[in-house]
Amino acid sequence: MTEAAYTPPDEPLRILHHDHHLLVLDKPPGLLSVPGKGPELADCLISRAQAAFPEALLVHRLDRDTSGVMVFALTKQAQRDLSLQFEQRRTKKIYVARLWGALAERTGTVDLPLIVDWPNRPLQHVNHESGKPAVTDWRVLRRDEGPEGPTTRVRLMPRTGRSHQLRVHMKELGHPILGDPFYAEGPARDFPRLMLHAESLRVNHPDGGRGETFKAPCPF
Repeated sequence: MTEAAYTPPDEPLRILHHDHHLLVLDKPPGLLSVPGKGPELADCLISRAQAAFPEALLVHRLDRDTSGVMVFALTKQAQRDLSLQFEQRRTKKIYVARLWGALAERTGTVDLPLIVDWPNRPLQHVNHESGKPAVTDWRVLRRDEGPEGPTTRVRLMPRTGRSHQLRVHMKELGHPILGDPFYAEGPARDFPRLMLHAESLRVNHPDGGRGETFKAPCPF
């Protein structure tokens, strides 16, 4: 499966926070977090960040079509510290998404192991034999009725950080994320963007360990 042609948005950095250890940005949808293969995929958030902050270092990623909070380290010490927090699941990530259909329950958890679907990469799929553990808590914010039919706005709290985790887990619930070019089908795909936004990220600051929560308002 191939993605649409890469046409990243032309807009300035949205800086949410900046200090001697951290740079926190609000990533726009449609922009890669890191460079892809080939010069046509060179434009990405970290290259734009490094143009303004040459010392910026990668800590984690968001999918190209996902918007929202991304934290970069500005020192090697901060990169080590933050990377360990992500690895040990000591960060708290909250996303907002709009889903196809009316999700009946108010809250729930999806616990389904994921692995790359090699013939169709970069797609991921559920595999109970060789998949890696993946757990997502979810909570309904509201249900809407529009011209396209019923949709549901949810808050998603991943406990793990697998590739495409939220997208696959919502599809497995029977309610794919609106505008998802990989996992939604038919009218559920026919939206101007992937309706998935990293709303907040809580980390312990590398200098002193105090908890810090960074937020980016949901644009949809």
